[in-house]
Amino acid sequence: MNVALRTPRPPVPPMTRDEFLAWADVQEERYEFDGVGPVAMTGGSLGHSDITGNINRHLRNRLEGMACRALGPDAGVATVGNAVRYPDAVVTCSKYGRRDRLVPDPVVVFEVVSRSSVMTDRVEKLREYAAVASIRRYLIVEQVAPAVTVYSRGGAGEAFTAAGAAGGAVLGLPEIGIELPLACVYDGIEFDVVQES
Repeated sequence: MNVALRTPRPPVPPMTRDEFLAWADVQEERYEFDGVGPVAMTGGSLGHSDITGNINRHLRNRLEGMACRALGPDAGVATVGNAVRYPDAVVTCSKYGRRDRLVPDPVVVFEVVSRSSVMTDRVEKLREYAAVASIRRYLIVEQVAPAVTVYSRGGAGEAFTAAGAAGGAVLGLPEIGIELPLACVYDGIEFDVVQES
């Protein structure tokens, strides 16, 4: 995820999700919505961009011809309390319209973590994504080493269980019928020069 900056809020009633989406549509900057008001998103590092691009490219290649589609990082996911998050990659197996703003029934979600987003990705978003019944797998991808924390569950209502993957591991994504080697996620990444955002 890119860096989130809390914007000072005037003492006004909270926005609704629809109000936020309409407002965000005409902004030049990017924002997430925490259920009350907009949260400005700043740019991430080039390493973050490389890893995000790798994830999306390899997901799209592996899902070609299948019912599920990879979207992101501009595809919104509705979470608890009317919040809207923009994960680095998200997969849905449901049909959607070209003008839709929110991903219907997200199944797999990826966030590339950076120093500034650790608490958001590991605590806030974990709680929010766990509350979305359709999300079966949430993957937190590291920038400083080839490692991923995988939160998964068998079905709606079940709690997430955590597991780690590192080095030459292959990420099983049975919910969408593919596997994704970590070598693909980190394709072209040199860890001694990648800087966290």
